[in-house]
Amino acid sequence: MQDGDRDERVIRIDGLGERLGALRLCDPTSLARVQQSLVRHGQLSAVAVFVPDGDRVEIVDGFKRLRAARALGWTELRARVIAVDSVTAKIAMDTLHDRSGLTDLEQAWLVRSLYRDDGLRQPEIGRMLGRHKSWVCRRLLLAETLDDAVQADVRLGLLSATAATTLAQLPRCNQQGAAAAVTRMGMTSRQAALFVAELLACEHDDARAALLRERLARPSPRSPPHPAPRARTEAEWLLADLATVTRVAARLQARLLAGTLATLAPRAAEVVTDAVTALVPVLDALARTLSHAPRKDSPHVAPLALPHRASAPDHHAARPGAHAPSDRAGPVGQPQHGP
Repeated sequence: MQDGDRDERVIRIDGLGERLGALRLCDPTSLARVQQSLVRHGQLSAVAVFVPDGDRVEIVDGFKRLRAARALGWTELRARVIAVDSVTAKIAMDTLHDRSGLTDLEQAWLVRSLYRDDGLRQPEIGRMLGRHKSWVCRRLLLAETLDDAVQADVRLGLLSATAATTLAQLPRCNQQGAAAAVTRMGMTSRQAALFVAELLACEHDDARAALLRERLARPSPRSPPHPAPRARTEAEWLLADLATVTRVAARLQARLLAGTLATLAPRAAEVVTDAVTALVPVLDALARTLSHAPRKDSPHVAPLALPHRASAPDHHAARPGAHAPSDRAGPVGQPQHGP
């Protein structure tokens, strides 16, 4: 693929196909991170698409961005059109993820699609992917021998791709039961590998089936009960809330001063601007409350003195007995007073 074979344009989301999405995994955690990134920063990079035989535009790379944008109600995405055919688009899926890498199961689905759907021979697939033919054979064997129900569990996020690859070592008739035991007991990938090794060590099928029944009959592990937390006092709640407001206010001020708002996509900028506008009266109300808060729990102590704000009403002026703020600048949320 050469740079001259690419062009970038804005494409409506409802016009993007996900036919190749069956070759990729999309776990909810990663999807949530992408959605948060779109809200905070907008679309940082274009999705990669191709047009097979003048048909509907299909996604090559950017399935999570597409689904996250659809969940946010976006109607358009920036897309980089790659002038390739269906086979080369599948090869590009592996090339575009050379650094992060596809999982073994995703590679297996890709190889199987090239072998079954496109009719390519294994040596040719290896040449196009830059892999040895033995690697292609192992990936194809993984996709062909792993039970369909177990693969469905991986797509649903019930089972990790690593654990599923380990389960593929078992006879197909034992894979569903082993997968159920792994998910029920909450096994890690290493624990699943040890469990599979234990099953493979069984001398005959009856012993393997008995071990599976024994594991499935075990109660699922439960987290030990945590002691009830001690209720916070009012003073602790106040100190915690004050620390949170101070920390968040400083962070928000830094982001606004850095011009982050100007870098957002139009829709995201509109949402954030509305939120900032709604925050102003909230902060004004908090400032008025703080100006009347006593220093100690005593009616004889003067209220807190806050710096005068130019936009504040007249009743914000300093009252008799209040300390006037000095010209020294202090940390955010911590006005400095003269000696």
